[in-house]
Amino acid sequence: MIIIGIDPGLANTGWGIVETRGSLVRARAYGCISTKPTEPLNVRLGTIYRTLTEVVGTYDPTDMAIEKIFFGSNHKSAIATAHARGAAMVAGSTLGLNVGEYTPMEIKKDVVGNGVADKYQVTYMVRSTLGLDHDPKPDHAADALAAALCHAHTIHTRARMAAANREVC
Repeated sequence: MIIIGIDPGLANTGWGIVETRGSLVRARAYGCISTKPTEPLNVRLGTIYRTLTEVVGTYDPTDMAIEKIFFGSNHKSAIATAHARGAAMVAGSTLGLNVGEYTPMEIKKDVVGNGVADKYQVTYMVRSTLGLDHDPKPDHAADALAAALCHAHTIHTRARMAAANREVC
């Protein structure tokens, strides 16, 4: 299975591609889509949509894992992130991807084992789990790879549970 992970943001949307074969997982590619604050919103969202469409066309994932928005005290930032998240989800839906949505806490809990892990811990575990010889940069790409890993683990666990339930019946 090939999964694209998305860390949405209007200024920077991270993306990461992982491939799973059974319990083995490896990184295929990752990057970051940057938009300029001087550009109109529709142009920035179009850039996110088009670039993700190109990435999906190149790597042909079946699934998308996207981070849910954490609403902190900065509502302006949350709204901008929601716009970027929407552009990413429309790209995934248009291309027929199965979409899994995860909170930042769920992703951190899955990848690090601690739902309040800091960005350095997430980056370290992404690097370690994927066997990379360097930290994935920028942080947005590392977060996107973490989302993809979370989705891979979730799908793998669900499949094992379904198989166990069939054996019991």
